[in-house]
Amino acid sequence: MGHLAFAGARLFDGERILDDHHLVTENGRIVGIAKGKPPSGSAVHWLDGGILSPGFIDVQVNGGGGILLNDDPSAEGMARIAAAHRPFGTTALLPTLITDTREKVLAVLDAARGARIAGVAGIHLEGPHLDPARKGAHLAEFMRPLGDDDIALYLGAAKTLGALVVTLAANQVSAEAVHQLADGGVIVSIGHSDCTADQAEALFDAGARGVTHLYNAMSGLSHRDPGLVGAALTRPDVWGGIIADGHHVDPRALEIAFAAKRGPGRLFIVTDAMALVASDKDSFTLNGRTVRSDHSGHCPKLTLEDGTLAGSDIDMAASLRFLVERVGLSLEDALRRATADPADFLRMGHVRGRLVAGARADLVHMSDRIDIRAVWLAEEL
Repeated sequence: MGHLAFAGARLFDGERILDDHHLVTENGRIVGIAKGKPPSGSAVHWLDGGILSPGFIDVQVNGGGGILLNDDPSAEGMARIAAAHRPFGTTALLPTLITDTREKVLAVLDAARGARIAGVAGIHLEGPHLDPARKGAHLAEFMRPLGDDDIALYLGAAKTLGALVVTLAANQVSAEAVHQLADGGVIVSIGHSDCTADQAEALFDAGARGVTHLYNAMSGLSHRDPGLVGAALTRPDVWGGIIADGHHVDPRALEIAFAAKRGPGRLFIVTDAMALVASDKDSFTLNGRTVRSDHSGHCPKLTLEDGTLAGSDIDMAASLRFLVERVGLSLEDALRRATADPADFLRMGHVRGRLVAGARADLVHMSDRIDIRAVWLAEEL
């Protein structure tokens, strides 16, 4: 389309909100930000107030649009999930396969290998190398230690995917294996693990980059045994996804985590969304078990019949509103945790999550209350 300017809204560039600036794009890439109005004669998309931001990036999305990745591990299934989350501002996500058979893992990696799927930036394998003691809604019968064939599979896949995140439990993997994976481009995240803080530190030293949904399905923080939570919060270089729906983590615990976490590793938002986002259904099946959505609270809550939390029924825009309205984060801080921070965790900060020259023009226009007005992918500009 050539040069196209976006003007008439405040700009969030990934770090701060700018007044009286406009954004210039060319053929789906960002040229830069300039002060004032675009020059006369320029092609301009005029926005009626609000905020123009980089598109949101969700590192952990199990489903949407009525399906789970586990039930449709195909390129078409991934495209449907990405399309379901796009109206809520998510322009890049990692379809996430929860613990399942090796055949399902192979199917997902084969489907993603070499495919160009709009809105899909990689794959997240949340299992099967998890700790049955911290299984959450996952099936323990599919959990197993990481083997040499798994390492070879993941190293090969990492060469062909935009990003490959693999969640591992400390008791299912050695430090040597973590080092091998990390050195080969796999992003290792520790989760669903009942490990001690020392065990976690050993894996961080070996190259593990982050933790999966901080607080949930992991050893908690106590004054004599800080566990995986304590290790993640005090280790400066460790990143962490966190679910902001008020069910998985109490707002006060969210405040504690955000206050405690020192950089450069930061906490970013993940939805851990299941099939019901952008769907009119109120239940679905997970490995043969019924999961229902309870709409009686401030936001929907997904549980198995025994009350176990089973992912979330929340989108990124609603998560951001929760952080601002219920947790008290500034709008800039909250937006950064859905844009620049997850991009940096995925080592994509130069092309996603910021309004900088050369980055993809994946954009979201929202009101000051984070109601989504429009979403653009770079391929559309």
